[in-house]
Formats: sequence, structure tokens, C-alpha cells
Amino acid sequence: MSGVVLVPEGPDAGLLWHRGDPFAEERAIAAGQAIVALTNRQVLTVTGDDRLGWLHSLSTGRFDGLPPGQGLNALILSPTGQVRYGLQAVDDGERLWVITDPASSASPDDPAEPAPATGVPTGPDMQGVGLAEFLDSMRFRLKVQVSPRDDARVLWVGEGIDPADLPAALAPAVDAPLGHGQLVIVAADDVPSPDNPRLAGVWAWEAARVAAGVPRIGIDTDDKTLPNELGLYATELDKGCYTGQETVARVHNVGRPPRRLVRLLLDGSMNRLPAPGDPILLDGEPVGVVGSSAQHFEEGPIALGLVRRAVPVEATLSVDDIAANQEPIVDPDIGLHVKPEPGLRRRLI
Repeated sequence: MSGVVLVPEGPDAGLLWHRGDPFAEERAIAAGQAIVALTNRQVLTVTGDDRLGWLHSLSTGRFDGLPPGQGLNALILSPTGQVRYGLQAVDDGERLWVITDPASSASPDDPAEPAPATGVPTGPDMQGVGLAEFLDSMRFRLKVQVSPRDDARVLWVGEGIDPADLPAALAPAVDAPLGHGQLVIVAADDVPSPDNPRLAGVWAWEAARVAAGVPRIGIDTDDKTLPNELGLYATELDKGCYTGQETVARVHNVGRPPRRLVRLLLDGSMNRLPAPGDPILLDGEPVGVVGSSAQHFEEGPIALGLVRRAVPVEATLSVDDIAANQEPIVDPDIGLHVKPEPGLRRRLI
């Protein structure tokens, strides 16, 4: 276990942070030659004949007619369109496997107090309720059964890893939202040990995610976040009715979202990173809030943040006295708020 460092606190506490050389682990992820143990992700199965149509009506994803083995990303919104949960899912023909980040269902320490600035999604309808509990409350008379799978864990597996070196999967692999790899669900007892030389830590994983501009629900979002502010991440516009659709469609067709997700290029000379929830300032005035931040092996210090739509893209911002330039992920000047193609200086690994 020499060189193994675990995350000391926060939503990833207890996961492998790094094995002594996080930049080498970042390079391995970029090359698809690593495994990342995302063992704090929650795994659920949904069974029953109505499972796909039911999730189709509850989420932003196109579940209706989803063929076995094909995965997707989706969000679950409040009735007024705010992001509450993020998930990845794949059906095996008999059951739907669902992966969710516990950060997206965290609650403040004191529910009577306002949500902290860490971006934890809250609301009277879902505050502190895990995805499994929420889904179970929405079954009504439908033929669906939601089962937490405490016996299952999630790995990100690079495309260059030999399948023979991996434990047997419990479900079809899911295309990951970033990187040259997939999310693989394995038995809890089969997770590689932290001293496995193939493993990369969440320092490297988070750096890759921030560089790719992929938001983490509950960290880079707050209780007011709309999918439009995230560039319609994991959101299908041309599907049937779902919870929160009216707001998403109205903002898309008529107005513009009040904020936009940006990637921040931070001044590396300060030798520190901002904390989640730190205010983003323009000329000393708060115009947004920071979510995730990371040290990237090529980009240097970077972060994701939500800023007011009207903030000029060329403006230099500051956070915790660190100067920050913007790389827009959501275009503020057009009504079509979509995630840009990789060519727009948005480096997808």
C-alpha cells in the first residue's frame, strides 16, 4: 500500500486519491490505460414491464424503446425544472441498471437551514432523499420494483485495458460521460485493491472531468440549476412529456437561462485551488459560484463554475483572489443552449 493516499473528506472520502504520481495517473486516463474505482457511486436495479416507459416519463432521457446493452445519461428534475439527480443507465433485457452519484442526493447538515454554497441540490420535494427512495415513492400502481444493489460497485475502465484483467461484469457496460472508457458494474468483492498498478485515483479522474467540462450533479449544480444552464447536458429536447419539461422547453424556445456553465483557467502562480462554493467575482462583485476545481497535467489549475449569462466571455474573473479566464461551455449569445462540439477549445480526453 506504499504511496497510496485516500481522499480524507468530502463526497469522495475513502476513495483512492492518488498513488503518488497523480499527473501520471491523469495521462493514463487520457490514454485509456487506467481503471478508476468509483466505489461510492450508488447502483440500483429497476425491474418490471413498465420500467422503461416509467423512467422515460420521469427523466430527461430517452428510455422508451431503449435497446438492451445501450446506455444513456439522464437527469431527474423538480416539477419546475431544476436539476435534482443525475444518472447513467443501461438495460440488460430483464432489468435496468442505474448508477448515480451520492453527491446528487446529499442534504445540508441542518435541513432547516438554507442549502450551503457547495451546490447541493435541495428543495421541499427531494431534500436529502436518495435516488432509490425517490424512485420508489414514484411507482404508484406501475409494474416496477426499485432495488438498491449494495453488492455492486462501479469502475471506470479505459478502452486499452484488457478485459481479461477485469472482474466479471454484472451488467452491460455504460459509455462514460468522459474519456476513452466505460463504466462497468462489478461485484463489491471484486473491486481491485488500491495498490493495483492499473488504478488511478479520483484526483486524476476529477481533473479529467473538469477539463472535459462535464458537470457533477450536486457539486457543479445548486438547487436552482436548470439543464439549459449546463448546455442541456443529458437532456433530450425532442421526446415526450416528462417532469420539468415545461420549464426546459420554455427557456430553450423563448428565453435564455439566467446562468451558464464555464470552465475557468486559473492563475497557477497562486499555488492553490478555490473551494466549492467560493464566489466568482467580476470587478469585485459576485457574478457566480465555483463548483469543482482540479490540477490538470496539461491545463494547469482549472475549475467549473456557474456565472450569470450576461458576464462578458472575454472578462477576467477572480475567485479567492485567483485570476481566472473563461472558456465558455454554454454560448451566452444564442438562444440555442447546447453543449458545444469538442472543437470549441473544450478539450475532451
